[in-house]
Amino acid sequence: MTRYVIAAYVENKYGVLARVTGMFMRKGFNIDSLTVGETENPAYSRITITLEGDDYAREQLIYQLQKLHNVKNVVLMESEGVERELMLIKVRNTPEIRSEVLSAAEIYRGKILDYTTDNLCVEVTGAPAKINAFVEVMKPLGILEMCRTGVVALERGRTLTQNE
Repeated sequence: MTRYVIAAYVENKYGVLARVTGMFMRKGFNIDSLTVGETENPAYSRITITLEGDDYAREQLIYQLQKLHNVKNVVLMESEGVERELMLIKVRNTPEIRSEVLSAAEIYRGKILDYTTDNLCVEVTGAPAKINAFVEVMKPLGILEMCRTGVVALERGRTLTQNE
């Protein structure tokens, strides 16, 4: 299974995201993450999709996206692109593990957002592999809660626009 990142430029209109996600459900696509936000042009939003699959699944997803009326452009992101993700994670705070959590947050360039006697809330931003590694370090220390934004990505060099 190969991991793919796909960017879709869509009209920034009511119901477009519902149509796109509805297509995923109807066609049986298993999406790992989906992020959406306004682009440099407020008339368009960019949906960034990550999925694992074979070449057939990738081609079918791109083909099905291109068929939707409000989708203006679909691009398979190349591996040399820049990817980032944001995670907020709440871990136990006890005197025995506090220094370990703080050290790990510093090593991973995380930021302590909330500190109570019971827990610590840490923000970590970076490539998905970095986020996954931080989660693995925190598991034995006691993860209480966590949430992740999903991947946002841009290709290096070449500029993608909604008109390509």
